[in-house]
Amino acid sequence: MTSALPLAQQHCAHRTGDPLSERGCQMMLTQVPGWSIDTTVPGGLLRRSFNFKDFHHTMAFVNAVAWIAHQQDHHPDLAVSYNRCTLRWSTHSVGGLSLNDFICAARVDALSP
Repeated sequence: MTSALPLAQQHCAHRTGDPLSERGCQMMLTQVPGWSIDTTVPGGLLRRSFNFKDFHHTMAFVNAVAWIAHQQDHHPDLAVSYNRCTLRWSTHSVGGLSLNDFICAARVDALSP
């Protein structure tokens, strides 16, 4: 059952069972423009890179993402450099992508004006 709430207003929950189907992922992907699904990893992962003016802005973003991850109890893999951060979300308990990954992606997108 899908909630009528926008993804950014939903909350992560512990997930078990199977990952989202390819069709389910593609439907969710329409709600988080700029994100892509990396299928080179078994089960897939949700990925997006963000570019910033400098290290200070990059770290401010990383800290905001850390707050979202802590609040939702769902944590991404991060690759951080001077002016870039790449986020990768997946749900280990289902072995691929779940609704949680798309919720967190939408919440990260809500950080920018």
